Amino acid sequence: MLHVVVDLLPLQQARVSRLAKLKIETPMGKVFSPGQIAEKSGQYEIIGPRGGETGKERTVTKGEPLPPTPEAGQHYKLVDPTKN
Repeated sequence: MLHVVVDLLPLQQARVSRLAKLKIETPMGKVFSPGQIAEKSGQYEIIGPRGGETGKERTVTKGEPLPPTPEAGQHYKLVDPTKN
């Protein structure tokens, strides 16, 4: 019987870095990472690492990068898009 040992750590790290740059679709809608370009202008709520609401919002203009979050692992969700 032949046993093959494969080091998956580099593969997992590459996958995580790719996923960090993508929009994440959750039951609550699209979640964006800090530094991503805003698709729409409006109020973006900071979402905790486990998906909970923090009650904190940031105003972001379309085409601008989302600002850094106060803590690692947090993301943004568009909660109030600008009407115009």
